[in-house]
Formats: sequence, C-alpha cells, structure tokens
Amino acid sequence: MEKVESILYGSRWKGFLGFIALILLLPLVVSSQYVFTLLILIGIYCIITIGLSLLIGYAGQISIGHAAFVGIGAYVSGVLTVKYNVSPWIAMGIGMVVTFIIAYLIGMQVLKLKGHILALATIAINVIVYILLVGLSDYTGGAGGLVGIPNLSLMGLDLGNQLYFYFFVWSIVFIVILFSTNIIRSSIGRILRSIHDSEIGTETLGVNVTKYKVAIFALSAVFASLAGSLYAHYINFIAPPTFYISFSILLLVMVMVGGVHSIWGAIIGTAAIMFLNEAIRFVGHTYFNINGEVEIVVYGLIIILVMIFIPKGLIGILDFRKILPIESSMKKDVTVKENVASEKGV
Repeated sequence: MEKVESILYGSRWKGFLGFIALILLLPLVVSSQYVFTLLILIGIYCIITIGLSLLIGYAGQISIGHAAFVGIGAYVSGVLTVKYNVSPWIAMGIGMVVTFIIAYLIGMQVLKLKGHILALATIAINVIVYILLVGLSDYTGGAGGLVGIPNLSLMGLDLGNQLYFYFFVWSIVFIVILFSTNIIRSSIGRILRSIHDSEIGTETLGVNVTKYKVAIFALSAVFASLAGSLYAHYINFIAPPTFYISFSILLLVMVMVGGVHSIWGAIIGTAAIMFLNEAIRFVGHTYFNINGEVEIVVYGLIIILVMIFIPKGLIGILDFRKILPIESSMKKDVTVKENVASEKGV
C-alpha cells in the first residue's frame, strides 16, 4: 500500500522539508518591511487557496464567492474583540464555527446547482455578505470599516511583531497543508476525486455525494474564515471592499495559475500572483498613471492564457514530482473508482 501511495502521490516529507527550509531562510535574506508584509499576506491567502484547491480541484465544485467567508471570519473576530472585549483566540474560534454553520446551510442548497449556475450562485452569496457588512454599520462600522482590532499574543509573545507573526502564520499554513494532504490521501480524497470525475458514477457506487460536497465546501469556508481572522488581527483594520467579488476573483486566479489539482500549486500560484499584482499596481500607477483596479483586467487575461497554454498551471511546468508530493491526475484517475468501489464494498 505504501508503494502504491508513493507512485500516486510522491514522497510527502521531501516537499514538507523543502517548504520548512524555505520559510526559515526567507527572513534571513529579506530586509524590506514591504516584502516581509507581502510574505505574511501570501501565507494568509495560502490558507484560503488550499481550501479552494480541495473544493475546486478535487471535488470539482466552483466557487467565486469565497471572499464572503473570509469577510465573515474577519468581522466576527473583529466585532467580538472590539465591541465586546472577547479574547481574540475565542473570537477566531467562534468565527470559524459561525462560518462553518453558514457555509454548511448554504452548501446544502447551492451545491445542488452545477457549472456556471453554481458560479453565479456563489457570486450572489458574496454580494449578499458584502451588502450586510456595509448595512450593519452599528456593528461593522459600515463603509468606513472597523478599527482598533487588537494584535494576537501567544505565550507572552506579541504577534504584532512582524517576525513572530510571519512564523506563526506559516506554521498554520504548514498545519493546513498537512491536514489537507491527509484528506487527499485518505478514502475521502479518493471519493472527492471520483465526484470530480463523475457524480452520477460515484452515486451508483452507493456514495452520498451531497454529503461529501457540502462537507468539503464547509471545510474550505472554515479555512477562509481562519485566514480572515488572521488578516483582521494583523492589519488591525477591516472594511467591506476588502471582501468584495474582486477578491474572490483574485483567489480563483491564484488557484488556476498555480494548478487547481495540487495543494502545492495553490501555494505557488498565490505567491506568483501576489508579486505580479504588486508589480502591476506599481507599473500602472507609476508609469501610466492608471487609477482604479487595473489588475482586474490583467486577471481576466491571465485566466484565458492559463486555460489555453498551461491548463495544469505553474505546477505542471515546474514538475517538482521528485521534490513535492504532487498528485498527478493521469496516475490517480486510473485507480480512483476501483478504490471507491472497494471501500463501499461494491
């Protein structure tokens, strides 16, 4: 069984060790506070895109509204700490629970839809949450945002310190990667890939497809909520425009560019798009005097080019099979349905 897993997924620990080494080395070579802030934001966004990779790449369910769940997590944590003096850690936990319940209830209805209709439904969810964040101004601060969100502290360490927060965020990213990888390698992961290939075929094997789709949707929402809380306690300020549809599109572009069928692809795509995003803003505003969100136009172009020329994303070009535990769809699809059938006793 271990030999089969090695063929399907590659060596897990080589990728993890390389990842840990990179995270430890970056603070030694990065001196710019601006770049350091960017690395922290990349870590926060990676938590979201890993969840999206599970939802889109493995379960085959599209979402262009995950910024809504990021906003729910950020605002629940922010409001509880600012308005009611709740411990930030408790507030983060409450935010994740609230987000899970909301996502689960929404998913039970929305995930009955498919394709572009599902995509439109998730956009609608994002719009509704955005309107609520603006409208509930007594709690959220309205369009002006919510200020005074406290920094996190852990065992006497003030995580307002950038270096401490950097290692804290990337430690959480590591845990999320480990947790997600274990899901992928488990029977649940094989069922999710089977659902991605054919929902009808999976149902004929006796699998409750709806249960797995809703569960993975809610889990990805919890990841987004966690990231939202971390963002709120790092920036100390949140406003509704941060969690609008444009951010959902940005997250989708990150996953697509990196490689939707790989956890590591989500991380690579997040880093690539974050640096590209900053470069676009700098060049557009400095040299062409372009105002507004010009990067949205570039995102559309990037998606088109990626789908045409590199459908497997950057992870397919880099091909780190001997370093990272990349899940090759050509290898895994051959055995997915047999594994699901054997697990269900068919």
